[in-house]
Amino acid sequence: MSARPTPYATLRHPNGRTLTFFLGDCLEVLPRLGSERIDVAVTSPPYNLGVKYRSYQDTLPRERYLEWTGEWVQAVRAVMGPGASLFLNVGAKPKDPWVAMDIAQAVRPHLRLQNTVHWVKSIVIERAAAGAGAGLVRDLAVGHYKPINSPRFLNDCHEFIFHFTLDGETPLDRTAIGVPYQDKSNVGRWRAAAADVRCRGNAWFLPYETINNRAKDRPHPATFPIRLPEYCLRLHGLARAHLALDPFTGLGSTAVACARLGVGFIGIELDRVYLDEAVSRTQQALSAPALL
Repeated sequence: MSARPTPYATLRHPNGRTLTFFLGDCLEVLPRLGSERIDVAVTSPPYNLGVKYRSYQDTLPRERYLEWTGEWVQAVRAVMGPGASLFLNVGAKPKDPWVAMDIAQAVRPHLRLQNTVHWVKSIVIERAAAGAGAGLVRDLAVGHYKPINSPRFLNDCHEFIFHFTLDGETPLDRTAIGVPYQDKSNVGRWRAAAADVRCRGNAWFLPYETINNRAKDRPHPATFPIRLPEYCLRLHGLARAHLALDPFTGLGSTAVACARLGVGFIGIELDRVYLDEAVSRTQQALSAPALL
């Protein structure tokens, strides 16, 4: 076993937990973490769709890409503690619609698929369908999407979040990201509804924040909003989420979520520019009031 890698940066939360960043390839860094065991991983690897990253060629032959997926998943599995979760965000494109499913199948030999979440980026809610209780005065179109100018394909308004665990038996804090009952009569009828909060389910509307300048505000071609890893961490259960991992840190959305929630973090990123931005964003989050 090689010596533990030298951290690129280490930050400390007021509760004493550390947020550690490594510059390098996760396949090289993860095996050198020694006895470190993570409780939850939230990540979004390159999808192999030809995205223009700074330091990674996103155009591997499909067979090699899926083989690589199995390799990094095995490396993550090796550092997962009992009851750990891997929340894996993957997308696709109209001309390559199977890539997300292919990635999930590449993970299948190593971990159990416990839940499949649909991350909804944009949605239209018709006033008539919402019902009078919603209080809409007109049809509502919310969120952001990338328009597709083709007569063959629909605009792509969602991605997948696959929740993998070691054995499919990991308990979740389902109401940690719960929602109030719209029909309050349920609160009186059902014992489980006494707190007026129910499981959100497996469709999460998480729009991107509006930005003014892509190069300045989001200098990475494939990011997810901070609320996504926050939801994943809360769902796994903050009481059991002592140490989180993102082996493809990017701009550090998972790190920022950990800083906000008081969770320890290990992040790995190939590109120094992205990693510098991730560390900076995490430092800013640590100086802000913590989320409850």
